[in-house]
Amino acid sequence: MKIYPPFIAAAVQAAPVYLEADATVELACRLIAEAAHNQARLVAFPEVFVAGYPYWNWTMNPVEGSAWYERLYVSAIDVPGPQTERLCAAARQANCVVVIGVNERGAHSYGTLYNTVLMISAQGHLIGRHRKLVPTWAEKLTWTGGDGSSLTVHETELGPIGALACGENTNTLARFSLLAQGELIHIANYIALPVAPDDYDMVEAIKLRAAAHAFEGKVFNIVSCSAISEPIITAVAGDDPKARAMLERKNSAFSGIFGPDGRLLTEPLIDREGIVYAQIDLSKCIQPKQMHDIVGHYNRFDIFSLSLNKRPLEALNIITQEPLACPRVPLGTEASPNDERFTAGASRHEG
Repeated sequence: MKIYPPFIAAAVQAAPVYLEADATVELACRLIAEAAHNQARLVAFPEVFVAGYPYWNWTMNPVEGSAWYERLYVSAIDVPGPQTERLCAAARQANCVVVIGVNERGAHSYGTLYNTVLMISAQGHLIGRHRKLVPTWAEKLTWTGGDGSSLTVHETELGPIGALACGENTNTLARFSLLAQGELIHIANYIALPVAPDDYDMVEAIKLRAAAHAFEGKVFNIVSCSAISEPIITAVAGDDPKARAMLERKNSAFSGIFGPDGRLLTEPLIDREGIVYAQIDLSKCIQPKQMHDIVGHYNRFDIFSLSLNKRPLEALNIITQEPLACPRVPLGTEASPNDERFTAGASRHEG
């Protein structure tokens, strides 16, 4: 494998301009420029940062939430599209690799939205699109599941990068499939989730998952989580005190950067907005892998095997018919048995 120079990575913890795609993209471009000013070469953004998470799935019944689904669909983006072009231009101008979550509209149905993670090269090219494989719990009211075609590690000038969205980081096989494709830099993007059950500590859950993947795979894990703002709380909760109390719960957002030993490299961000930075030196992955390389010598592939279906799933597979060997007679035209158009390709029996 190639040896890569060290670089600085940035994990953004911020709230989107809720359900406003263009305004959120402009915010993202400003944050990319800020991170680049602080010498970052890789900038990771939260899950569905453009332009927000469907919190109403947790605070309302499905009938009440249906109008909100329409608002989310209208504020979602096409990939590629004008918003991705602006993000690519910002990455190119900043000379940064950018990984960002978006709500992506399906190409052929008004009823299809994907929870998508975009990967953009430092040259400003859209090099990857991962769609969350399985929406979590109440999220099934909003998002369609992706397929294995996007479960890919992308080679960049900084190193091989893979990404999973939120609860996917609990999926052992999804994580292993990225490690087995050579992942050394993992992006785990999340949303602030104050609406989880009362006994669920989102911060501890994120830390546990992130440390486990970093330690097991001997990789760097960059965690970027959204913050929840007062405008989001007001928009979703309105004058419902119970919904407001749910959305105002603390200890629901965590962003940080983990090294290949599973430990945090810097002080993380909890609940508050900001950007956390850390130096990434992929050579630090080498010695730990001498002890535990679960995609190499520390496994038994004669006993265990994993198959990854990378075939894109389509709603419609069109099978075209080959043209007939004999020419067609135009409609309204009579052909005699002696007409060469009639006899072409046919054998005649001489009696």
